[in-house]
Amino acid sequence: MSPMRPQVVAHRGASHEIAEHTLAAYVAALDIGAEALECDVRLTADGHLVCVHDRTLRRTAQTRGTVSSMELADLAQLDFASWKNPWNELDDEAPDRDEALDRVLTMRHLIETVRDYSERSGRRVELAIETKHPTRYGGLVEKLLVELLTEYGWTGRDAPVRVMSFSHTALQRVERLAPELRVVQLIERARNWSVLSRVVGPDWIIGPGIRMLRDHPKLGRRIAGSGHEMHVWTVNKKSDLKLCLDLGVKAVISDRPDHMLELLGE
Repeated sequence: MSPMRPQVVAHRGASHEIAEHTLAAYVAALDIGAEALECDVRLTADGHLVCVHDRTLRRTAQTRGTVSSMELADLAQLDFASWKNPWNELDDEAPDRDEALDRVLTMRHLIETVRDYSERSGRRVELAIETKHPTRYGGLVEKLLVELLTEYGWTGRDAPVRVMSFSHTALQRVERLAPELRVVQLIERARNWSVLSRVVGPDWIIGPGIRMLRDHPKLGRRIAGSGHEMHVWTVNKKSDLKLCLDLGVKAVISDRPDHMLELLGE
């Protein structure tokens, strides 16, 4: 990756084509050359960190229930991929799928996938992990996440990982538990920056949404001029990538990492 262009981060894997947060989506993202993988993390009832965005299972597993109320063994029985292509079973020409690629993905498995890929390929790949709030488990999510990262030696300044959240309190918690770990303060609404700009740490990365930057051009320039590195989500179009380049954004989080890499290579 050129130091003059942003890092391309696969949002929930190669999620435009493949069901989000599945191992299949992340393997595809690695194969096309994504330089980092983004994931959301939640805690199961029996204390396992899993890569799932929604609090409920209705959208991605097409069943009732919440992630926090179910044990990992129960989640492992669910299909997290069919919703993306519901007609696949009726297609006689569709290739047979490895069901293991479509099941719930644990944070541990994703970490090991990134670690093993980097070792085999000699190419550094990073992880951008978002902790979801509010949650019934509160700060236990960050505590268990930092413990897991510590197990792999991934809590130093040079570790291939950063922790993101819309919750300022959650990131403060991460900073206390692992002072050298990079953190990203996500921002969804423009009005939040006036408050957050006074309380974020000097080394914190700022993560605004692309829609917010589009709607408030001056705000993007203010953040860019604040001295904070900027990582932007979710960047899928050429015009949005151009806006990020103009603002000196250091990472673009995209459902279409292949498209971003193609545009950056032109």
